Amino acid sequence: MLKVAIVGASGYTGVELIRLLLNHPQVEITCVTSRQNAGTPINSVFPSLMGRIDLSFDPVELDIICRKADFVFTALPHKAAMSVVPDLLAAGKKVVDLSADYRLRDVETYEAWYDKHTSPDLLDEAVYGLPELYRDNIRGARLVANPGCYPTSISLGLAPVLEQDLVDEKTLIIDSKSGTSGAGRSAKVGSLYCEVNEGFKAYGVACHRHTPEIEQTLGDLTGKPVKVSFTPHLLPVSRGILSTCYASLKKTLKTEELHQLYVRRYGDEPFVRIHPAGELPNILHVRGSNYCNIGLVSDERTGRVIIVSVIDNLLKGAASQAVQNMNLMQAWNEDCGLKDFPLYP
Repeated sequence: MLKVAIVGASGYTGVELIRLLLNHPQVEITCVTSRQNAGTPINSVFPSLMGRIDLSFDPVELDIICRKADFVFTALPHKAAMSVVPDLLAAGKKVVDLSADYRLRDVETYEAWYDKHTSPDLLDEAVYGLPELYRDNIRGARLVANPGCYPTSISLGLAPVLEQDLVDEKTLIIDSKSGTSGAGRSAKVGSLYCEVNEGFKAYGVACHRHTPEIEQTLGDLTGKPVKVSFTPHLLPVSRGILSTCYASLKKTLKTEELHQLYVRRYGDEPFVRIHPAGELPNILHVRGSNYCNIGLVSDERTGRVIIVSVIDNLLKGAASQAVQNMNLMQAWNEDCGLKDFPLYP
């Protein structure tokens, strides 16, 4: 059994990692840390886990983590992750980092959108952990940067048409909506019930921090620099992301032709499902799962394609994708511990 630690486990991503790993046949959770809940039983912070785990939260101390675990998930905010990841690697541990600290390859880009980077020497080594696009690089890596939730849904939605050079990358417009769990578990006025219920708003317009990550991945797909117009919105639901991507086609293609392209591209992928031609997905189709569902329509009147992709932001957008990456890094079956179907309704 692989001994696993979750560093920074008191948030929504942390509890989802615990839930998934408790059902993983190859893993034993041996260390779960939290600065604010150190010494507190996990069950008292997350009653949903009552009777399933007897551990208490450890403090975020390197010697404790390294003594107890061989593989580490770091579920910390940006900048906090880079304060522990270099030492974990130096101690011989494999790491999947769920922050943004190692997703961007260019240190100047990171510092322009986030903060001062204290371990830029690791950026060249870190592998971007979107398995459907970077699987071969993830295998054998010791540091994987788990993608952001918006970039996951967008990159999977656009990959087939960009890989085949079927759309003009200068025309990309992306409109995404997320449930409120994407804002985290800490108290914020903007995510209070009365602020969110019966409301629907855009935020981070033209300045959301996932923008350079989206552009980096889409640039890999096209082989050239890409700039996108990206607008995220906050939905009055707990979880889920729906991304609608618009692009101008370089030639006339019918919906059925594009549908067949997506079926061929993702036919062997265990966690990408393509809806029948002309049908579009709903976030309810993926809730509680590691699936990304995709549907599309060719608008022959305007010469554009409209692609809709949905994920659970806490799972394929965070925790279950991190487990998928661990499975690849450990040379296990990629779907190990991730075979549950979505919750419905």
